[in-house]
Amino acid sequence: MPPPFILFGPDHLVTLALSLVVPLLLAAWVGGNGRRDHAVRLILAALLIAGWAGWYVMLAARGWLQPGNALPLNLCDWAQAALILALLSRNQHAYELGYFWGLGGTLQGVITPDVGRGFPDIQFLLFMLDHAGLIAALLYLTVGSRMRPVPASIPRVIGATLLYVVVAGAADYALDTNYGFLRTKGEHVSLLTFLAPWPWYIGELVVIGLVSIAVYYVPFLLLDVLRRPKTSTS
Repeated sequence: MPPPFILFGPDHLVTLALSLVVPLLLAAWVGGNGRRDHAVRLILAALLIAGWAGWYVMLAARGWLQPGNALPLNLCDWAQAALILALLSRNQHAYELGYFWGLGGTLQGVITPDVGRGFPDIQFLLFMLDHAGLIAALLYLTVGSRMRPVPASIPRVIGATLLYVVVAGAADYALDTNYGFLRTKGEHVSLLTFLAPWPWYIGELVVIGLVSIAVYYVPFLLLDVLRRPKTSTS
């Protein structure tokens, strides 16, 4: 019998560390070399695609596939699709969606995973490949491929997020599901656990989302300020 997942247990902490260390090591190895960067991006994209497909195969094989998890309508799914496109093409719009959705949503999933089994169960491995792998991919694109969000990214991400809420909300209404945690907080402990009851936590999530976008853009804003040429006064 596979061991139960332990929040912040050794397996979880190792996964968190790898999601940070691996992209930094890859970025150092690439060192601005275009051919190496292309190879790393293809490998990361292949891993994300394999993890995504493997997750559905695992759900079906274990009899867990149901309307509430059969469709790619979680925000993490949209972030994963965006980052796969960004890894394959260096598309700016795809990157910025993956960057903000990944750090604003998927990071929470990595910190408080909704899994019942720990390493080496396939559920744990595939979940972490999808989620920790997504964080590693967006960090690599930022540090290794030297992509970054720009001021125009902010309204584009807000607009795309509103579109996601409409699509996920329509699916939840039609299928009696809970994509995007728009109907319930879910049963596992997460940030949502500490928010107000439904529907009030939806408004709190809007505020948290806007704050997270600002926070994750601040490093680039500071870089722009520091690089801005100083005007001399006579």
